[in-house]
Parts: sequence; C-alpha cells; structure tokens
Amino acid sequence: MSSKTYIPLPDRGLIKIEGPDARSFLQGLVSQDMQRITANQAVYSAFLTPQGKFLFDFFAFEMGGSVVLDVEGKRCSDFFKRLSMYKLRSDVNLSDVSADFDVYGILDSQGFAERGQSKAFGEGIIYADPRLLDMGCRAILPKGDISALEQSGLSAGNLDSFEQTRMSLGLADGSRDMSVDKALLLENGFEELDGVNFAKGCFMGQELTARTRYRGLVKKRLLPVTINGPAPDTGASLQLGDKEAGEMKSSCGNVGLALVRLDKLSDGVRFTCDDATLTPSVPYWVQFQEKEDD
Repeated sequence: MSSKTYIPLPDRGLIKIEGPDARSFLQGLVSQDMQRITANQAVYSAFLTPQGKFLFDFFAFEMGGSVVLDVEGKRCSDFFKRLSMYKLRSDVNLSDVSADFDVYGILDSQGFAERGQSKAFGEGIIYADPRLLDMGCRAILPKGDISALEQSGLSAGNLDSFEQTRMSLGLADGSRDMSVDKALLLENGFEELDGVNFAKGCFMGQELTARTRYRGLVKKRLLPVTINGPAPDTGASLQLGDKEAGEMKSSCGNVGLALVRLDKLSDGVRFTCDDATLTPSVPYWVQFQEKEDD
C-alpha cells in the first residue's frame, strides 16, 4: 500500500467546544483524560452509557484555542444533542463545525515520533493518530483547502488503502465495528490504544469498564481477518464447526475485522462465515488479559 498519501474522510463530523470549562465539562463524561489535550497533543476517547456500553468514539484535539471532537459524521448530531444535555452550568459553547472543515487520513507519520502529537498545519491542524503511529496522521483543514497537503509532498490516495491499513492493524471504526449500546471498550483494544484512562477518576460507564479490566472479564476481541471467498455481511456469524465463534464486522477486499470469541481462538484456526473462510491474526499491540482470582 502507498505511503505519503492523503485520503479524504467525508464521513466525519466535527464538534467544537469552546469556553473556559471545555475540558472539565468533558472530563466526567468520557473515558480519556481531557486535561491531556494541548496544542501539541491529541487524544482518543469514548462516550459510554451509564452501564459502560459503547455509544461514541472520537478524537479530541485543540484548534484555535478550542477543543474539537472528530466524530462519526452520520452520528454527529446525536452526539451533539447528548453532550448538550450535560452542559448544565458549564461555561462552554458547543457548535457543529462539520461544514467548515475537511478531515483527511494520511498514510505517513509525517515526522511525528509519538502517537497523538499535534501541530499547526496550514490553516488547520495535523496530528499523529492517537491509537497507533502505524496508522499515520489525521489533518483537519478549511473546507476545500488542500494546499498544506500538497506542500508537504503528499498525493491523493484512495479510501480502500486507508481502510485496509486500518483493518489490518485491528482498529475499529466507530459503530461500523462496535455495536452501539452493546460493545465493551476493552473488547476493542481501548486500553492498549490509549483510549481509556483508569487514573483520571470517575467517568460515565467507568465502573463496568474498570471491573472488566481488573477481573479479567474480556471474552472477545476485535481482530483482523483475512477473507477467502466473498466478504460476509456485517453481523454475520463466525462458525467453528457447529459452534458460534464470533461476529463479522467491516471489510474491504480480502481484509476485514471480526469480534472473535477468545475461547475459540488458537494458532492456525480458521472460521467459516457465510460462504467465506476467515483466518484471524493478532496484531502486535494486542495484550490478552489474565483472569485474576477473586
């Protein structure tokens, strides 16, 4: 796959949170420590139900002195409404600025040495993916302005290369790969991918997330799969013999993601799913839990 390419990501939305309480407003709601956000540091985080189930994931960064959330475009208005419900007396102003900016994925580290590092980029911002440096960078630029991308020696790429890179690394893409009101953060790698902070104090859904971690209750993991045959539909059941072994998630070409039951995972195992055979792999960054004694 080509490197040094930029890929428009039109299915993203942007929520700006400005005001002196921007970080403290978010702090008790989301899984990551919002005080980490600076002009030079972006983070990855999630917003959960009170019961600890997935609702939204997002990237958060500082731009123009405000905190901006990069979220799923089709669910941006829903997230905006939910955040607005919790505003109460916080000195913040929320606005949807999706129409003012474009979001790009960049399949190159652009000289960043650590994930989440950020800096000004043209009239916008660029930051290393806060999950994995191998996923390159993301750029937020004024609508229609690609001059900073071209001046950086980047050329236009295609979405398939971006998607296949994401899937081969085992990275979820919001509700495409994590079932709303059902998925658990630790099933989807949030601890290793620096998307949850257990030292920050309480956040919504923190109790179940912490219990899952400390008691070793993760029974499934989102993993890359190589597809031999027609790509199964999202939600199709993985089978190992006559036993259910997991659930198919997003795919692109012969690469996909699946939520795999760990008790069915072993070296060389292959699953059937619809009319395809799926071979799972474990990315280098994945760390399996060991169940603690009660």
